[in-house]
Amino acid sequence: QDPFTAFHLDKALVRKYMSPLLIGELAPDQPSFEPSKNKKLVEDFRELRATVEKMGLLNPNRTFFVLYLCHILVLDVAAWLTIWYFGASTVPFLFSAVLLGTVQAQAGWLQHDFGHLSVFSKSRWNHWVHKFVIGHLKGAPASWWNHLHFQHHAKPNCFRKDPDVNMHPLFFALGKTLSVELGVQKKKFMPYNHQHKYFFIIGPPALVPLYFQWYIFYFVVQRKQWVDLAWMLTFYVRFFLTYLPLLGVKGVLGLHLLVRFIESNWFVWITQMNHIPMHIDYDKNVDWFSTQLQATCNVHQSLFNDWFSGHLNFQIEHHLFPTMPRHNYWKVAPLVKSLCAKHGIEYQCKPLLTAFADIVHSLKDSGELWLDAYLHK
Repeated sequence: QDPFTAFHLDKALVRKYMSPLLIGELAPDQPSFEPSKNKKLVEDFRELRATVEKMGLLNPNRTFFVLYLCHILVLDVAAWLTIWYFGASTVPFLFSAVLLGTVQAQAGWLQHDFGHLSVFSKSRWNHWVHKFVIGHLKGAPASWWNHLHFQHHAKPNCFRKDPDVNMHPLFFALGKTLSVELGVQKKKFMPYNHQHKYFFIIGPPALVPLYFQWYIFYFVVQRKQWVDLAWMLTFYVRFFLTYLPLLGVKGVLGLHLLVRFIESNWFVWITQMNHIPMHIDYDKNVDWFSTQLQATCNVHQSLFNDWFSGHLNFQIEHHLFPTMPRHNYWKVAPLVKSLCAKHGIEYQCKPLLTAFADIVHSLKDSGELWLDAYLHK
């Protein structure tokens, strides 16, 4: 019930689509609550959810999102004007790349808002604008994002259920339990005891330019998502038409690669700081609140941190209430902290640079656990 409530706006409509999936009902004498879940915590969280709805914290401030979109568009135009006015020499070229990298990162946070249905009251309005933001402003398919991201939210850090941890075990050994398991099984796809070093090579710099960049086209063609492909192509057509006269073919390709490199570093550090250092294991089928809290942590609030991370410094609140507009996370945070304190659940919140460092520390720790198990168990 809690995941269903968390993800959907028009619940009556979704129930109509789900009705053919009904295979039966429990007999009156059968237990309706799973023993792996904390019943009192579930009840308290549902009470918190009701409070959040009464407080209007799920209602968006449209002005916030309009201004957010405007600041992205202004940066996009400023990047082009920089090269148009100052020429294609090194300094304006690099400055323009930084502006465009910022555009891509910030458009990434904005498409995330529409993808989670947190801007408009109607799901279809969010879906329409989502296609524009992720397709035209970023050159990526909405269907691909939806396919992966909702799996992540349903079971964060659960191996074989969260696609965001699919890098285990091919590239990284993640989590204490899984790393030891790999070592005991004598599996060595990579020298995991060095993964905290090679993360700086195949992680932040490479994810978008070397993997996402080609995979998104494979995804839309394989799944025949032609509307998404059309939106993606409008991004590339606009980018090449506006920069080709100023930079030439080699310059445009170089600029695009550099922008993807900047975006990739930004994206990976922000998205992984909340998850990789947290508990990663097989799905234990615990309650919604516990599932999210063991897999997520927060980063301190500041104007810069809010902007730089697209409010994903409030990852705990975002995971508990995915459709909540991000400008309200700070309002619900004290209520979530109180619920954590009541049930003895750790609510982690740390400085931004500490969160970045914890990614590396956790990779080092799990790599050492793998090596010890590989050699001695």
